[in-house]
Amino acid sequence: MRDYDEAKASDADLFARFFHGMLDRGIFLAPSAFESMFPSLAHTDADIDATIAAAHDVLASVAAGV
Repeated sequence: MRDYDEAKASDADLFARFFHGMLDRGIFLAPSAFESMFPSLAHTDADIDATIAAAHDVLASVAAGV
C-alpha cells in the first residue's frame, strides 16, 4: 500500500481469514494487516519453512473459498 486511500480500501475480511488460518496452524501474526513481520536470529530455518508452508496452505484455502 502506498497511501491512506489504498489502506482504507483494503479487504479487512480477507486479512481476517488469512490471520485466523495462520493462527489455526500455530503461526502468530500481528493482528493488523498494516503491521510487518520481522524474522530474527531466534527463528530457525525450520520455523521459516513452516511459516511459508502454512501461508501457502492458507492462501490456497482462501483462494478456493474454503
